Amino acid sequence: MLPLLLASSSAYRRELLARLRLPFTWASPDIDERRLADEPATQLVQRLARQKAEALAEDHRQHLIIGSDQVAVLGEQIIGKPHTFERACEQLLESSGQQVTFLTGLALLNTATGQCQVDCVPFTVTMRELSRERVERYVRAEQPLDCAGSFKAEGLGVSLFQSTHGCDSTSLIGLPLIRLVDMLTREGVAVP
Repeated sequence: MLPLLLASSSAYRRELLARLRLPFTWASPDIDERRLADEPATQLVQRLARQKAEALAEDHRQHLIIGSDQVAVLGEQIIGKPHTFERACEQLLESSGQQVTFLTGLALLNTATGQCQVDCVPFTVTMRELSRERVERYVRAEQPLDCAGSFKAEGLGVSLFQSTHGCDSTSLIGLPLIRLVDMLTREGVAVP
């Protein structure tokens, strides 16, 4: 089996990948993550996932490199990472009572063959009606400033959901393991 490399600095993605009990290393890719003009959200996350994997290919020949990227979409608007307390509160209040779709792009690049599998896994949550007080309490407690849509589904963020719908709940956290296992299997990797 070729060595696995996760092209991410995200602790959340490392924790998810560790669930598969496969040895892997990780490195942070340096790419421009800005959206192209009029680029649809699905294409954006697929492009960025692929670019993250490709950014590490030169220094990691004979590897399987996993790239992933995620955005949240509210209506037609892409919601990114808030980075500030106030922006996190604004995002959550805008999402109150609404459906938010999380799109997670996934790429698996085999640097030995040059083959790259790319996909996008959607996951939709319906948010509860949220008061400003509840939102501020949540943001203070979780500090979801580096999370698309301003919440951590693996923590208290789940308390903000009315319901969820999708085929792979791990995609909500940022690395769709069900789809990744399919891709790894196509590359001949035996997942325990």
